[in-house]
Amino acid sequence: MKIGVLAIQGAFIEHNLVLSRLGVEAKEVRLARDLRGLEGLIIPGGESTTILKLMHDFAIFQPLKEMIQDGFPVLGTCAGMICLARKVSNSQESYLEPLEVMDIEVKRNAFGRQVDSFETDLEIPALGSPLYHAVFIRAPQVEKVGPEVDPVAKLPNGVIVAARQQNMLVSSFHPELTDDLRFHQYFLKMVSEVKPGG
Repeated sequence: MKIGVLAIQGAFIEHNLVLSRLGVEAKEVRLARDLRGLEGLIIPGGESTTILKLMHDFAIFQPLKEMIQDGFPVLGTCAGMICLARKVSNSQESYLEPLEVMDIEVKRNAFGRQVDSFETDLEIPALGSPLYHAVFIRAPQVEKVGPEVDPVAKLPNGVIVAARQQNMLVSSFHPELTDDLRFHQYFLKMVSEVKPGG
């Protein structure tokens, strides 16, 4: 299995390391041609405005959008979640439109600034026991979901912090910053089950 990691900004190196630990070939993706031969892609955390701008600058935005719409599996963590969303509720005028491929509305920096980052143990039924230790850094949250979106994880107050829609999986937290490999394993299982165009 070969999984791409969008490597134009953000925490892509950490995702590469997790994939290596899982025995999966990781390929850094910067240009549209780098998408060839991949079975899935991870869009890492970072600065969503910068990631989206560079996706346009490197002419990868539209080809990637079309691939995802055709069934190409993708995992978006933190800023990656924002990039995949249909709508960003608190975006400024200068904010670039996201890929608009997943039927979720998200709020950027929903939990506050860097100093408000936190860690918590989540019950994620898809991962089984034990609880999953999640790291939130300037994290977004899912405010609304469409009918085809399944919440994967919620905080105790009901806020959705991970979700899946067909070939797309997103999380507010950073699964690459823990030693628990189960969230990446869940994505890889999803990759193995999702067929292009389906």
